[in-house]
Amino acid sequence: MKAVTRKEEILHIAALLFKANGYSAVSMRDIATALGIKASSLYNHISGKQEILGLIVLPIAEEFTKGMNLVLTTEISSLGKIKRLIEYQIDTTLRHSNAMAIVNNDWMHLDTENKTKFLNLRNSYEENFRNIIRQGITQNEFNPAHPEVILFSILSTLRNLYLWHEKRGKLEVNVLKRDMVKVLVNGIV
Repeated sequence: MKAVTRKEEILHIAALLFKANGYSAVSMRDIATALGIKASSLYNHISGKQEILGLIVLPIAEEFTKGMNLVLTTEISSLGKIKRLIEYQIDTTLRHSNAMAIVNNDWMHLDTENKTKFLNLRNSYEENFRNIIRQGITQNEFNPAHPEVILFSILSTLRNLYLWHEKRGKLEVNVLKRDMVKVLVNGIV
């Protein structure tokens, strides 16, 4: 098992605190206290809250983008691509459940450079998802519904999965993937 670095520990604790209280309500002193160290010691590992936020949000946005790129290069139907994206998003969400609250709720606190990066990644992901939906409608794989409604229905459900999964007793991942894909897809096929 890989040893956890102090920086990884800081990010983990910060994600828990940001999730519980929101980014704005958490101070560097709060993070240090939760770690059992002095606030000044944090700055040996991290420059501040902005860096922490960027190190939590951007890698997850990049992971979603990587999954999208893998799906886009796969020679399967639009329906197959949508199913894989749903499964990929479930896996990523469950792997980073504490950080998903920050990705969904606190991204707007990123500094200008990181916010631009994040929005570019998110907008590209959504546009690719939208294009897969449009292609599926054009090829009669999906019922003719407005692509924005389909996109919203799928992504809003998946973006809130971390909340629901935590409250509902954490279903086994394969059951969750099988049944969420079935429920989300049957509405468009």
